[in-house]
Amino acid sequence: MGRYVIALDEGTTSARAVLVDRRGTVRALTQNAFAQHYPQPGWVEHNPREILSAQVGALAELLVSQGLDASDIDSIGITNQRETTVVWDRRTGEPVYNAIVWQCRRTASIVDALCADPVVARRITAITGLVPDAYFSASKITWILDHVPGARARAEAGELAFGTIDSWLVWTLTGGAVHATDVTNASRTMLFDIHRGVWDEWLCELFRIPLCMLPEVRPSAGDFGETSAEGILPRIPLRGVAGDQQAALFGQCCFEEGQAKSTYGTGCFLLMHTGATACSSSHGLVTTVAASAPDAAGVEYALEGSVFMGGALISWVADELGLIDSVKQAEHVARSVGDTQGVVVVPAFTGLGAPYWDADARGAIFGLTRGTTGAHIVRAAVEALAYQVSDLVDAMQADSGMQLRTLNVDGGASSNDFLLQFQSDILGSPLRRPCEVETTVLGAAYLAGLSTGFWSSPAELRALRAHDDVFMPAMTEERRASLLANWHRAVERTFTVPMGRTRSFGG
Repeated sequence: MGRYVIALDEGTTSARAVLVDRRGTVRALTQNAFAQHYPQPGWVEHNPREILSAQVGALAELLVSQGLDASDIDSIGITNQRETTVVWDRRTGEPVYNAIVWQCRRTASIVDALCADPVVARRITAITGLVPDAYFSASKITWILDHVPGARARAEAGELAFGTIDSWLVWTLTGGAVHATDVTNASRTMLFDIHRGVWDEWLCELFRIPLCMLPEVRPSAGDFGETSAEGILPRIPLRGVAGDQQAALFGQCCFEEGQAKSTYGTGCFLLMHTGATACSSSHGLVTTVAASAPDAAGVEYALEGSVFMGGALISWVADELGLIDSVKQAEHVARSVGDTQGVVVVPAFTGLGAPYWDADARGAIFGLTRGTTGAHIVRAAVEALAYQVSDLVDAMQADSGMQLRTLNVDGGASSNDFLLQFQSDILGSPLRRPCEVETTVLGAAYLAGLSTGFWSSPAELRALRAHDDVFMPAMTEERRASLLANWHRAVERTFTVPMGRTRSFGG
């Protein structure tokens, strides 16, 4: 058994290799960016070969810079941007087209046409737990097969393989020996039956995708072969795979139902573990598969919700309004005033996400008076992150029937102590911020290390978090209710469809 586990973190803009020791500490990190391609408005692509070069290069650099050989490495875990779609030739390993990225909207018309019948849309949601959308992989595969000359015939002949980015990395790192994905990534394709744990034949027929293209689905803490690609240390076991948000949930040690994490990045992603129950949502959330430890009794699930403007809102306040010199200054400025004097920022710049889902809503600042200062607006912007997460928590509790005990937090904006204290106050629940904030890579490492016995159990992983920062609620219930009521009044004023006609939640 080696001294370390390596996590490969293949994100939307860069690929990282991270060295994790037995205490769950990140010991070293290497990172390579890769190009973003925008062939047309609304289209987003990556070159799969560039992704591979960036990831393999980061891994090689990590090993060389730390003077490591194969005997030092117990295993490798992989976490990845989800939904992004690659189709490649099984014989040559060459992609037939660029990777279509999760952000790409070119296939919206495909989904709209298929879901014009609401019965079809409801059936898709019932099988996959997802709201039908171009965001997911299914329509992206259809587009490639329809637009690359000869691709459909080759796919039907079994010559082409599909994979999300994890599958593409596993295939190439193992020299083409393993064509597999894990349950978390499979659950984001809109082709996977999350209840039966299999690729769904009706969905494949609906999107005209040959079943033979699809990878084998394995547990997240499972056997994905071993390295054998040129330029990489050979025979290092690949033992853990999970999509980035599920990896972060696992890295936060949210192993049981009712446990949740919120990632404060560009947007905010909130996931709540729901145990063996796949909770359907009536509040604009999606049901997804959670990553599980090797000894899990069966498939485990999570509810997931996202808001579009998280840390990006604070960047806007700095870059466009010029009210602060940098994002890091937001905490100091927010603390410089006792409250917002009634100012509320609703950051619906690209519409409202969960739980409201009003694509045509637009951002607004309410409650301005002659006495309003820039500091009041900065504080209101920081508070808006907490209000949006609070709405997601309320939606999750309503859907799951589970009460949030503690919210685990990570992401860039989680370094803002004012935000986290206000979040705890608004939720009326404790917050835990880990000392090691790289929770996504830790999730991938933990899955691999549990699979090999590098770590003995989830209980051992929990014990590594003894020194987390904890924020406890200190706001009165009366004050909390008043602030939330003011927030919901402001949100409702941005709606393009009046509350009560199409929505069942929020305010």
